[in-house]
Amino acid sequence: MYPLRRNRRLRTNESIRTLVRETIITPSDFLVPLFVVEGKGVKEEIPSMPNYFRLSLDHLEKEVQQLWSMGLGAVLLFVKVPDNLKDNKGTEALNPDGLMQRAIKTIKNACPDMLVMTDVALDPYSSYGHDGIVENGQIINDETAEVLAEMSISHAFAGADFVAPSDMMDGRILTIREALEEEGLVNTGIMSYSAKYASAFYGPFRDALDSAPGFGDKKTYQMDSANRFEAIKETEMDIDEGADIVMIKPGLCYLDIVREIKNAVDVPVAVYQVSGEYAMVKAAAEKGWLDHDAVMMEQLLAIKRAGANIIASYFAKDAVKLMG
Repeated sequence: MYPLRRNRRLRTNESIRTLVRETIITPSDFLVPLFVVEGKGVKEEIPSMPNYFRLSLDHLEKEVQQLWSMGLGAVLLFVKVPDNLKDNKGTEALNPDGLMQRAIKTIKNACPDMLVMTDVALDPYSSYGHDGIVENGQIINDETAEVLAEMSISHAFAGADFVAPSDMMDGRILTIREALEEEGLVNTGIMSYSAKYASAFYGPFRDALDSAPGFGDKKTYQMDSANRFEAIKETEMDIDEGADIVMIKPGLCYLDIVREIKNAVDVPVAVYQVSGEYAMVKAAAEKGWLDHDAVMMEQLLAIKRAGANIIASYFAKDAVKLMG
């Protein structure tokens, strides 16, 4: 008790604060999202995501080599599919020479030890911009899950280490896991977007991939932002179906969910700090209203402190540069 115990002694200077710090961010915490486009020599900035780019395969190769040199050893791939290749069933997603498949091979050729995770959902390939097959204005579940399983197999054969289903269809983890097992792809991991909320923070991402829904919204499959216990149920079901890693998305507004899930499960927990969270910090910093680096690191610490083992973040390179 005071005055025998004075808590401020452990805050006296930076040396002691560093020594007793409970939460530390390192390069190995990060999963780096990358956006890939067709073409050559393409490195186009995303207007709503300052200093973040869509990359053609030649620039993708350079990017992953730079990431590896910085100690960043895992990437999460997304592709921007030309409109003429989109349809209702995501046919292009199964093309063994498709953009995603070529992107996986490009990375593995350039940096064989880079861990490659791939987005598995129909929205980049869908003429409707939805994560599933549309029938009579509804997103149908089971047929979509079958296509997602085929996508996962295609990604795994191309060299993906993990597939990351982001669609929120019921039962899709079991469908994917069984399909991978049947193909002998027993070492391919699944990082499931287990608690993915229908969030207003996804806007810049949809700009990046031109994947906004063409009608309605995604609330019939993504989770209601008001729900907490449902997230635990969804996550536990995914683990029972074969998920190796579970993800909560978005980040900051859902740190209570991160902690709930961390306390409830025995697999690694990932958090996606999404495009809207990134864009807000960038915009406020450009206005001079916030200290960019200080706010960025405080947010990342909050995500890890809440229980994240893995942080998917557009800030990964910025944060690692600060670490020196």
